[in-house]
Formats: sequence, C-alpha cells, structure tokens
Amino acid sequence: MRRRDLLKRGTAFTGGVSLAALINACTSPKPTAESTDEAKPAADAGKGSEPAVLTVVQGGGFPNGLDLHQVGTNRPAYGISWCLYDRLVTFGTKTLDDGSLSYDYTVIEPELAESWTVADDELSVTFNLRKDATFHDGTPITAKDVKWSYDRAVSVGGFPSFQMKAGALESSDQFVVVDDHTFQVIFLRKDKLTLIDMAVPIPAIMNSTLIEPNITEEDPWGLEWTNANPAGGGAYKLDTFKPEERVTLVRNDDWKSGPAPAIEKIIWLNVPEAGNRRALLEKGDVDINYEVSEKDISELKATGKYTVVSTPIENCLYTIDLNAQPELAGAPNPFSDVKVRQAVAYAMPYDAIVDTALYGECVKMYGGKDFEPKTLDWPQPYPYSTDMAKAKSLIAESGYPDGFDTTLAFNLGTQEWAEPFCVLVKESLAEIGINATLEKVPGSNFRAVLVEKSRPMIVNNFGGWLNYPDYFFFYSYHGQNATFNGSSYQNPELDKLVDAALASGPGDPAYEKNVKGFLKIAFEEMPRIVVAQPYLSAAMQTGVSGYQYWFHRQLDYRQLKKA
Repeated sequence: MRRRDLLKRGTAFTGGVSLAALINACTSPKPTAESTDEAKPAADAGKGSEPAVLTVVQGGGFPNGLDLHQVGTNRPAYGISWCLYDRLVTFGTKTLDDGSLSYDYTVIEPELAESWTVADDELSVTFNLRKDATFHDGTPITAKDVKWSYDRAVSVGGFPSFQMKAGALESSDQFVVVDDHTFQVIFLRKDKLTLIDMAVPIPAIMNSTLIEPNITEEDPWGLEWTNANPAGGGAYKLDTFKPEERVTLVRNDDWKSGPAPAIEKIIWLNVPEAGNRRALLEKGDVDINYEVSEKDISELKATGKYTVVSTPIENCLYTIDLNAQPELAGAPNPFSDVKVRQAVAYAMPYDAIVDTALYGECVKMYGGKDFEPKTLDWPQPYPYSTDMAKAKSLIAESGYPDGFDTTLAFNLGTQEWAEPFCVLVKESLAEIGINATLEKVPGSNFRAVLVEKSRPMIVNNFGGWLNYPDYFFFYSYHGQNATFNGSSYQNPELDKLVDAALASGPGDPAYEKNVKGFLKIAFEEMPRIVVAQPYLSAAMQTGVSGYQYWFHRQLDYRQLKKA
C-alpha cells in the first residue's frame, strides 16, 4: 500500500487550527465546576511566549489519572507523577553522541535523600532524608511517610508491586524507620536492580497523613482519592486536572530536593490529532510538541526551524503480541500453535512498516542471521524477515491450514503510526488466510485491555525502565504474566533463565548463558513479533533548552528553560 493511501486512513491535518478552538473542542460537553469558564483556558494558553510559562502538547494519549498505583493508569500519567512527587534518589545525566542529554542509569544521585550508605555486607542501605523537605501542604516529610509509601507500593498489587519485585523489594518488613529523617531498606539478596529500582516513578513518596482519612475497608491505600487528588512534595504542584482536556502545574517554590525549576507554570493540553499538534507548534502557540509522530518529526526536521531531538528508546520495542493461551473466550486459540506464530512472523511486511508507517524513524529489529544468539546486545534483531512462501508452508503444517478470523487491537493514542502499521499487517496476513479485523482501543482504556489478556493480537510498545534484557523479559515474557506480557506467554524453562539472570549480572559467565538461553527461546517460540526499536522525538521552539531523554518517556519539566 502506498504511503499516501495509508495517510488517508489516519488523522486529519487541520491547517487553520486555533488554540482557543482546540481547547473548546477538548472541553467536556457537560460542564463541571472546573470547566465552565471557557475564556480562561484560552487566555492561559496564550501565554506560551512568556519565559516562565511552558505550553506543551503530546502524542501517545493523555493522563487518565494521578496515581500510578491505580489499576489501568496509563503511561502519560507518569509525567504528572514525576513532577508532583519526589523519590529517594534519581539518575544522573549524560551527553549522547548527537550532543543531546539523557538520563544515566549507571549514576544514582540524591533527591529526597541527601545521602545514603550501603552496608559493608551489601545487604542493606540507609538513607538520610532532607530535614527541611515538606509536602505541598507544608507537612514535614519524615521516614514514616517514606515507609508508608514503600509499604503501599509492595502491597497494593498489580503493576506497582510487580515493579518493586523486579528490584527485590517485596515485603514491608524490608523497610525500617530508624528515626524521623533516617530510613533503611533491607535487601533480600545482592541484586543489581534494587537501588536503581528506587529511582523509577513507582516508589513516589506520599503524604500519608493526607491520605489516611480517605482510606476505607474496600480501599485500604486510598487509591480512589489519590487518583484524583495529589499528595506529594515534588517540584511542581497541581493547579488544574481536567481529564481529556488539560493539566496545569505550578512551581513549588518550597521544593528542597533539587535546583529550583526555571519554568513557573506548565500548561499541558490534550490535542488528540497529530496534525493539530503540529499546527500549534508551527503557529508558535505551543513551546513543545512531544512524542511526535514519525511522519511529522521527519518533516519538521527538514524545515530547520525547530530544535528537534530523536532518541532511540532504550529497552523498547514495537511488537505484535500473539496471545499464546490455549483458549480465548471459551474457544480454541489459533495463536497457541507455535507454527501459526512463526507463520505470522514470516508474513510480516517488515520493510513496508518501517518505510511507510514509521518513515524510517526507528531502528530495525528484524533480519537477524541466527536463531542462536551470539551476543548480549539488547535490543537485537530477531531472525525473521518477510518470507511469504515459508509463512504459507508453516500455516499449512499448523492446526489451521485453512486460516481463521481474528482481531488486531491497537492503541488509539498512538494512531499516527499504529493504524498504518496495522493496515499493512492486515493485508499481509490475508495472504496466508488470516482475516484480521482492526480494533481501535481508546488510549485511556489501553492499559486495562493489556491487563485483561483477552485480545488475540495486540500492538504493544513496551519499554523497560531498567536497561537490562532480563528486566525486559521479566515484564514481557515471564510466566508471572505482568501487564506488558501482551502474549500471556508462559514457559517455565524461560522463567528459570530469566530469574537466574536477574540474580546475577554482566560479567558473570552464568549471566551470559542465561540471557542467550531466553533469547533463543523467544526467537523460536515467537509469542511476540518484533519489528523495530522506536525513537522518542521532541520538536521545540528554538528558545526552549534543557530537554533530556528519560526512560519513562515523559518530559521532566524541572530541567527545561525558555528564553
């Protein structure tokens, strides 16, 4: 299919878009107490030229809540949480080959903890908290709040507890209040992920005194309340949160956990259409267009008018996850047949996807030469390329020689690339007798759909926060069946290799053996079709500086400046 035909199926470009019109279009049809004054958002947004105000639009969806511990909270919500809450520690900064800035997962720096000491036996760490740190309501932050927050993260279940477990943080017994400003974590074992796992968004330090009155028997951690109300002490305070419309943050001038941010006010607008986001940047109405579509970033680079940064996303892949469960909705599931999965892998129109849907703005992750991994490089290309003859032969050998009907789901929040991607896949699968109907999942619901494990095929773009292959596999292939295991794949042999790799590290011969072992199983079993490592792209007005790539794929407003 030609690119121009694919684009007709995608989002429309509204050349005459105005900021006020977009804000009005985003407003809920039934006004609430917060959203009855339509003039106020437009007036606020018009301040985009002021140095102290930053106006942002972003692809990939819009935050559907404030609490990352709530089931179904989506990835854009990480960006709010990152600025509303502190963590004990954070990561350092490094300069990439292209001169842009990135976080550095090999360097741990202070945040709420001003210092820490690892015990001589390397089985515990003691943190010294900043004595002058306060929450947004002025309440002093103490070790009691830190323990309560860590207890919550390991106990609430779902993604938060799974994330903590990845760093061997599993029990409230591991967290000890020494005194008001001293907090200790007892390690279950020596683990390369434990300390760095404390720098990810999940172990955010929360105001337990503020949350506790909102706890109920049905909701012992106050999730419903914190999903709509902040309880942090981070560099920014929440001014306004209007779901599906906008978020406004204001600087916390009492923040003590780092240098005071230069930007006083952040206005994040929900503009679902990629063409409208681009138009706002080109008209000068917004300062940053973030998570820009592959099409737009390619064209914006060519203009030379903007600061454009594109960074390969560490530990991240664009995949089609094939549900490997024996049954779905009470019926036999064709994708439980490994020959079907391999056939789909050979039927993928890889080059067309990269060239047409992704505009070449990615790293190819197909065309590997061997089913026996030769290196620990990660990500690395999988040993599949388009081979329709082999795909047809495998389908003929499978339990479904005549093909079958199925669905292919994708996130509407990533429609710019995901829809043309899926259209190409649908056309190729038809050649081997698989009739796929496309299912468009609203961005606010996509995480919940992943949790359900109910779709036969789903386009996924999981990126592991901690940059190790065993961490990626723990989340996306391991039999514990985490949210991001879109295949619901379970293989005890692979699990043993992943668990053993997590307990060791680079430089250990056993680590190399285990990593190569689980890569080989993934190559052969193909529960997910790997296509590309994506770029994370930002297009900014030339007066914006300080942009830094982060593993969570959200903006860190604390580092940004504006001329």
